[in-house]
Amino acid sequence: MKRAFAMTGAVALLAATALTAAPALAEDVITLGASVQMTGATANTGRYYRDAYQMAVDKINAAGGVKVGGKTYKLALKMLDNQSNVNLSVRQYVQLISGDKVNFLLGPFASNFVISDSSVAEKYQIPMVQGGGSSGQIFSRGYKYVFGTLPPAGNYYASTIEMMSKLNPAPKTVALVAADDSFDVSVAKGTRKLLEKAGMKIAVDQEYREGNSDFSSILTQVKAAKVDTVLWSGHETEALNFIRQMKQLNVDPNGMYAFTVGVPTSDFRKALGADANYAFGMTTWLPDASLKDKWFGDAAQFAKEYKAKFGYDPDYHAASGAADVETYVYAIEKAGSLDPKKVRDAIAASNFQSLYAQVKYAPNGQIDLPQIVVQIQKGELKPIYTTQFINKPDYPVPAWSKR
Repeated sequence: MKRAFAMTGAVALLAATALTAAPALAEDVITLGASVQMTGATANTGRYYRDAYQMAVDKINAAGGVKVGGKTYKLALKMLDNQSNVNLSVRQYVQLISGDKVNFLLGPFASNFVISDSSVAEKYQIPMVQGGGSSGQIFSRGYKYVFGTLPPAGNYYASTIEMMSKLNPAPKTVALVAADDSFDVSVAKGTRKLLEKAGMKIAVDQEYREGNSDFSSILTQVKAAKVDTVLWSGHETEALNFIRQMKQLNVDPNGMYAFTVGVPTSDFRKALGADANYAFGMTTWLPDASLKDKWFGDAAQFAKEYKAKFGYDPDYHAASGAADVETYVYAIEKAGSLDPKKVRDAIAASNFQSLYAQVKYAPNGQIDLPQIVVQIQKGELKPIYTTQFINKPDYPVPAWSKR
């Protein structure tokens, strides 16, 4: 959720409008509208949603489309580029509803965006299904028209901390470092409670400004505290900077360090090379063939087709985005209607297996999934822990000078 470099006024609106996928409302078309980060500071993550939305729509249409009350509809996408700018994103969702007359909404990336954009959906009472925001702030407002396929941010480190308690030796002191945006504040708040419950001491607790690139002062504190573990929350560019500066300043936690983002992606490993090794991370999804799907067959097949189509590997952002589209198909067919309220009620009652997960929304509109703890070992991503160890972790992490 970075601050963006945005165009202004009519120029921005013209540029956004040009990035359109399909015609708006037609008699035999159900149009899904979305504002996503195609350019700007968070475009590298926004592409997962742009591409997954399109791939899911194409796949569903190729299989025959959506059946509603004895009639078959095709799905269409109306996607706009919010240029990683929250204010522009809000205006675009208003445009999608009031100007373009889309039927339903898909979401942007990042909790800050979803917090603002979902207020538009709630105002117009048009469902928004999104896999880009998980902050508790999104789902604590009593909204009825926003749904999320990412688990609660406050629980992101639950699996990691449970794993830590089973390590030998188990970490006792922790440095908690988090950005000041809504998602990361929620992560930090929940992590404090989890650490307290686990009996681990927070020796350093630091918040940094979102988009920060200099972590030297925080790392100086971490080094002085001689902590066993660093738990970090932010976004991928910041995570890369943090690790590079850890190495530069010879900051060596006695046990391990973990990140909410970055570790599962191939871009992260390419950017850091060997320095990515030993980093722990988390993901709600891996391309496992056990995750069966009505349209793609299974998650492994989805990942294969995605890589072939777009030239890069999908991660949980892409898988959750595909599940967002699938949610609409199940809900619309169950409702037998395009009425937004009836579809909203059908979404709330969803319970289906997707390539991403079993999709079942809690009363607040969010699904809850366990995080899979992962680690980069010799350049490869390895699943380490869910409720038990899957693979042996490289632990404790060696000092930078001994790698």
